[in-house]
Amino acid sequence: MASWRSVEVLRPCRSWLIRRYPRSISVVMLGSEHGLCLRSNPAPADTAGVPALVGGGSGLARPGAVSLAHRGVLFLDEAPEFSKGALEALRQPLESGRVRVARTRGATEYPARTQLVLAANPCPCAKPSGDVDCECPPAARRRYLGRLSGPLLDRVDVQVRLTAVRAAELLSTDATHESSATVAARVVAARHAAADRWAATGHRVNADVPGPYLRRPPWHLPARVTTDLRHRLDTGSLSARGYDRVLRLAWTIADLDGRDRPGHDDVAEAIQLRTGEVA
Repeated sequence: MASWRSVEVLRPCRSWLIRRYPRSISVVMLGSEHGLCLRSNPAPADTAGVPALVGGGSGLARPGAVSLAHRGVLFLDEAPEFSKGALEALRQPLESGRVRVARTRGATEYPARTQLVLAANPCPCAKPSGDVDCECPPAARRRYLGRLSGPLLDRVDVQVRLTAVRAAELLSTDATHESSATVAARVVAARHAAADRWAATGHRVNADVPGPYLRRPPWHLPARVTTDLRHRLDTGSLSARGYDRVLRLAWTIADLDGRDRPGHDDVAEAIQLRTGEVA
């Protein structure tokens, strides 16, 4: 569900992606039978290793899923079922937006600026009732979730714990819920706002703006807005990388709500989305 909704929400942005990244999109579409949006959202099997995720193979290194999803969405279902080595190999592409694969005859570099979506159960048994009927020993639960290391999760901006769907929610006929088309329209408006704001810097989306831009005039936020954020950095509950990522997320929240700059509530919401805690 998360992967399909991501594609639907980002679908209106594809024309901009084709214009701005024609070479990368041609790599993504190579061999595709389903078009850009589906192919830009590959979902590798949990048996995929490092070459399948980040690139490699014998001879000329071929691009992996993270490059095939460049400027798209890379969805890893049952993320802890992937090998720890494969998951750790994603850290560098998520940070730099590029993959460099070295071989004896030289090195190959592929673009890898992707939106990573990870889905994980709280334990290996994945009982629908959750902890109530879980049969996993504590050590097995720790080992299972331990494959998602701290450094990897430090590169994940939004971490949300989902509860089981109840019958009333599943069978509800309430028409007040937003459709993917409604959310997509808001995403397009937010992207236009971000593109206009960062035009002079050469960037188009908040995710690409370097941290120093956000921490210095004219884009730095007042101290009263970032009080909670600075406290978390000083106490060690948030890394310097996490600080910048929360700022980007706060700008995105403001763009989605149609505001020119983030306020205290936007930063608080960004902290909560990143940590799952109340700021």
